[in-house]
Amino acid sequence: MTTTLAADGLPRLRDVIERHGLAPRKSLGQNFLLDLNLTAKVARAAGFMPGETVIEVGPGPGGLTRALLMQEARVIAIERDERCLAALDEISAAHPGRLDVLAEDALAVDYARLAATSGATRIVSNLPYNIGTELLVRWLTLEQWPPFWRSMALMFQREVAERIVAAPGSGAYGRLGVLAGWRTEARIAFDVPPQAFTPPPKVTSSVVTLSPRREPLPVDLRTLERVTKAAFGQRRKMLRQSLKPLGGEELLARAGIDPTRRAETLDVHEFAALAKSLQDR
Repeated sequence: MTTTLAADGLPRLRDVIERHGLAPRKSLGQNFLLDLNLTAKVARAAGFMPGETVIEVGPGPGGLTRALLMQEARVIAIERDERCLAALDEISAAHPGRLDVLAEDALAVDYARLAATSGATRIVSNLPYNIGTELLVRWLTLEQWPPFWRSMALMFQREVAERIVAAPGSGAYGRLGVLAGWRTEARIAFDVPPQAFTPPPKVTSSVVTLSPRREPLPVDLRTLERVTKAAFGQRRKMLRQSLKPLGGEELLARAGIDPTRRAETLDVHEFAALAKSLQDR
């Protein structure tokens, strides 16, 4: 039987999936991206330089991994699905010394420690849908800032991507948008249609790029989280009501914010002012 090779000299991803029996599992949030032209576009969106280290979560059969290696990155791939390890080992053998595979749960990895021995590090991933937002929040809420990562290029469902980059006044604006806007510059780079995946999800996906702000507004992270949780927990109510447990009108007066406004109208600077007023109380 003749095996058709892809542009990188390795077997086509569909052949790899069939040979290793890698039917995507819904329980792991798996939707494999098989078009190497598209994975190359994702890899380029990260803006890394040859020789830099890229952390990839959930590589599956290795479509994006292969694109990153073709862009001359060194890749640390984190994959908990043992079925995928043999396929990733084949990629590693084709790129000696440039791909390390960690058979671990992505939610249990100490990423800062992992990056400490790797030099300049970026995160590029078609994130499993079921843990993508949780991982992003962890990477945005690191105690040490600037963070260990220089940039991120991450795939999300379009709805989640819109929440990450949302501006005040939009229906998608909420706690995630405030957090991302406070510490990063985030934008949607491009969309990926459902038919690009195996199996096709029911929604469009989007690649979001995030660059850390070197000097975000000086405010305590935990206090900011308290304020946004309270404000958006009752987003249809005026702030004087939703923030009542934190001081209500007194807190808003110290921050110079009209108590009749609602959470979705406040920008990041105003949320930071509220957090600072709460912290200084």
